[in-house]
Amino acid sequence: MKPYLDNRGQQQKNLLRYLAKFLGVFCLLFYGTEAVIAFSSPGHHYSPFVADYLNFIDPFRYWLLESTRSLLFLFGIPTVFLDEFTIGIPGGRSVKMVYSCIGYGVLSFWIAFVFANGGSWQKKAAWMAGGCLALCGINIGRIGLLLVAINKGWPIPLGWDHHTWFNIVAYGLIFTLIYFWHRTGKSPVGGTQGPTGFGNTATNLKKRGVEPELS
Repeated sequence: MKPYLDNRGQQQKNLLRYLAKFLGVFCLLFYGTEAVIAFSSPGHHYSPFVADYLNFIDPFRYWLLESTRSLLFLFGIPTVFLDEFTIGIPGGRSVKMVYSCIGYGVLSFWIAFVFANGGSWQKKAAWMAGGCLALCGINIGRIGLLLVAINKGWPIPLGWDHHTWFNIVAYGLIFTLIYFWHRTGKSPVGGTQGPTGFGNTATNLKKRGVEPELS
């Protein structure tokens, strides 16, 4: 019974270590981004240093809007930038991309998940990049579709806000990616993937020559 309990104790330590890594990276990315937004935006907390050297939000937003413009161009839909936040259709309505539309929450979640799991850095980098590009692709599609919808008078399905639909689709993609990540054989705490998702205790004990006790 003692080896079984030792194994359970190690799994709990691994799980706590995993949660600490996940939450640490998520908070660093999410709240770090919010701090950059706060210190680079005109207001009481404005910092010229952050605005000039650490502000990655503006170029990222520009890339999202420019990618939306290129996407709509492929469908023969002309667009124009009204300012650094806004893209519109000439003679029609426009969409303003505020900070909450950038999607840094779902991006932070995905990067933290991959970082906290086991695997080589090459594998982690590939999954991080692939997942982030896919999430950005969803956001670009969301902006383009919203712009076309408001100009053509299309209603949003079920009357839900487009932010709600974005979160549903984005986290649906994340959970799908998590499923395929675990198909590669890595569990969240770095053990062998078992039926519970946190390692197959009986299998691990047998590999060490110990038969688990059931009572």
